[in-house]
Amino acid sequence: MALKQIDHGTKEYLQMVKLRNEILRQPLGLSFTPDELAKEKEDILIGAFDDDDMLACCMLTKADNNCLQLRQMAVQNNLQGKGIGASMMNFAEILTRDKGYKKLIMHARETAVGFYEKLGYKVVGDKFTEVTIPHFVMEKKL
Repeated sequence: MALKQIDHGTKEYLQMVKLRNEILRQPLGLSFTPDELAKEKEDILIGAFDDDDMLACCMLTKADNNCLQLRQMAVQNNLQGKGIGASMMNFAEILTRDKGYKKLIMHARETAVGFYEKLGYKVVGDKFTEVTIPHFVMEKKL
């Protein structure tokens, strides 16, 4: 498995949008708008690949001068629980530190809180609804 940054608008990016749509949006009856995708040009886009096949993805968005926000973490359904997500998170944390940021935050789906807690993230604040389902803000100082 290879972890790498990918560029907006490339064939890898199109794979990323497809994977995120299948895992994160379609099950909720949602899809991405062109405006949402256009805003991702400034984000750090990360993919996990087996040859040319995308296994997982996530993105990092600047929250402030000290903090990035992890967004749109998705792992192929048949590969969840095999360590790919943990590897992605480690890679995202290294990139975050290398770019001089001190903290990583996220809006974690309630069903994923346990996964992130195992990686050292803490819930901060109360449960809220985003994209029709319960989420928590989580953070980790790096």
